[in-house]
Amino acid sequence: MAELKVTLVKSPIGAVPKHRKTVEALGLRKLNKTVVLPDNAATRGMVKQVEYMVKVEEA
Repeated sequence: MAELKVTLVKSPIGAVPKHRKTVEALGLRKLNKTVVLPDNAATRGMVKQVEYMVKVEEA
């Protein structure tokens, strides 16, 4: 199964509260932290919602 590398590149401090919770649910706690997540519809939807704060790469 394919995987996505998601990196937090912008601080969620001034973001919409729902987006802050989405970033935390992705497992991103600190700036420049990278997590590897499964490439499925749920993950893609979460990433799409906060795409202005994260960088995504195919793993």
